Amino acid sequence: MKNLCIGILAHIDAGKTSTTEQLLFKGGVISQMGSVDAGNTQTDSLALEQSRGITIQSAVTAFTIDDTRINLVDTPGHPDFIAEVERVLEVLDGAILVISAIEGVQAQTRVLFRTLKRLRIPCIFFVNKIDRMGARYESLLEEIAGRLSANIVPLGKCHHIGLPEASWQSFAGAFPSEVRTELLEHLADHDDNLLEHYLNAGETIDDALISRSLATQTQQGKFNPVLFGSAITGTGFDALMDAIVEYLPLPKPDTQSPVSGFVFKIERGNANEKRCYAKIESGIIRNRDRLRVGDKDQRITGIELFDKGTSCLSKSAEAGRIAILSGLANAKIGDRIGEISTAPKQSHFSPPMLESVIRAKDPQKRGQLYTAMSQLAEQDPLIGLRIDERGGALHVSLYGEVQREVIEETLASQYNLDVEFSESNIIHIERPCGEGEALEVAPTPFIATIGLKVEPASIGDGNAFGQIFGRGLVPDAFINAVREAVDTTLKQGLYGWAVHNCRVTMTQVIRYRDWAISTAADHRKLAPLVLMEALRQAGTKVYEPIQNFYIECPENTVGNVITKITMLRAVAKEPQIRGSTCMLEGTIPASKIAEVQLMLPNLTHGEGFMDTSFSHYEAVIGEYPIRKRTDNNPLNRKEYLRLIN
Repeated sequence: MKNLCIGILAHIDAGKTSTTEQLLFKGGVISQMGSVDAGNTQTDSLALEQSRGITIQSAVTAFTIDDTRINLVDTPGHPDFIAEVERVLEVLDGAILVISAIEGVQAQTRVLFRTLKRLRIPCIFFVNKIDRMGARYESLLEEIAGRLSANIVPLGKCHHIGLPEASWQSFAGAFPSEVRTELLEHLADHDDNLLEHYLNAGETIDDALISRSLATQTQQGKFNPVLFGSAITGTGFDALMDAIVEYLPLPKPDTQSPVSGFVFKIERGNANEKRCYAKIESGIIRNRDRLRVGDKDQRITGIELFDKGTSCLSKSAEAGRIAILSGLANAKIGDRIGEISTAPKQSHFSPPMLESVIRAKDPQKRGQLYTAMSQLAEQDPLIGLRIDERGGALHVSLYGEVQREVIEETLASQYNLDVEFSESNIIHIERPCGEGEALEVAPTPFIATIGLKVEPASIGDGNAFGQIFGRGLVPDAFINAVREAVDTTLKQGLYGWAVHNCRVTMTQVIRYRDWAISTAADHRKLAPLVLMEALRQAGTKVYEPIQNFYIECPENTVGNVITKITMLRAVAKEPQIRGSTCMLEGTIPASKIAEVQLMLPNLTHGEGFMDTSFSHYEAVIGEYPIRKRTDNNPLNRKEYLRLIN
């Protein structure tokens, strides 16, 4: 049986989980559809998901269409849980982007589609809620073409849009003339064979040739078919299921190559054991196999595969499947399986914008809180725990208040911990201004010699570590210790913020005759002093996060809105008017978002709506904000040496 891994993605409340539920119903996995409102859907199994009516963690299920097993991943729609979506993208062969027929293309919709395009993940647009009042067809197609992709084609026609009896009539490959001509022109731009037929004016082009070209170009990410329907009534879903197997690519499983894969999700079982969700990219994993996972060799003690809506034990998992692997006690999200990868993982979405201190209301439970948060950070590494070794405070990174509330409720329900959060602060970053170089020579203060050079890296490249000498000049353990110390130290720069876009090069090493009396620990302890001195010479600037904003408001209120947000350093584009509604887009510092959200109801008579997404970082003008250090402060040599020994 062929295997296809697809994801369901959407802006919150577009009907993503209901779409998943209807697909499972049509696929014969469930006999009765669940309801998000009732909290009994197949994929929202967490108590918090059921009580809040939102998806918090990605969930995997499976159903079959003819001879194809569809491994389906339902993802969160709320932007506070975008990190969960990011991990899922690594395993997808294709995606369904759900759009509300009423709200249309929203901020998160655009963020998701841009990312799918960047990763070249083929995508079908499914417009949901056509049976709801206010649903749109023609104007929404224009909106999709203008805001997402110009290369779209509807695969059918809506009838009675916006009414309970709304339906979708599929073209079934026989495109009407008003669609056919425009579709041919777009397809011929990327298909030489079709272009040749098209230019031959006397030749009739067969619909099957058009369909094949559309399927090929969709699988290449050049085209996006559009279907409309309702996840509640089920209209349009037969056509959607046909489109999944026709327009999304079916990869050929490579079972002969060595095992490779990717851990994208971790959860804890009933006995608190790790359960690692992994996409098997090549080879066959068998129970009791010993494999390289991350930087350690580990043994597989259990395999579960998804089929017919649930997971079941299996002796093996082959390429193309999503499996739950047991026994990987040291695995982390992002670990490669069966291969060693030193390339830094690139983030597809924005990092968390907020940081807060979390405390147990009972001081005696501070250790329990750290253990619990460490386990939650396994499931979401971007929580980014920072512990103040001296003060004991635990700092967590957050995307928003909903995520904070979910963490608080999870700690109470699963760990019996009552906690409180400090007021959240905006997370800034630092970037090096120029070049700096420092050198410490053995034997003081440690038996190690380290020279480090710091210089800016290109924006988007992340941090990098390298060396100007070949392997063998110094033991690998010493180099690895310096690399690990550099990674850790760059999490707090000259002003306490994480340093980004920094290239660190090791220029000097310990002499051969001193190898016997030196240790990796000596190198690990000395590296922060050398690095911070080089960084001090280079200098750093502090940058603040800037958000894209999208505001909808009554046309007669837009003047007041622009005046107020401009005072908060917003930069707005030309307003777009549609009927009596005004659409306003632009950028604004993340630190000002809360103020806009508070004033917007009064400015728009309660009719305003705002959505945001990350744009970029800009240098702070004026005095730099300083974040309190939680490390041993290698900026202060005397204090550092006192604390490290």
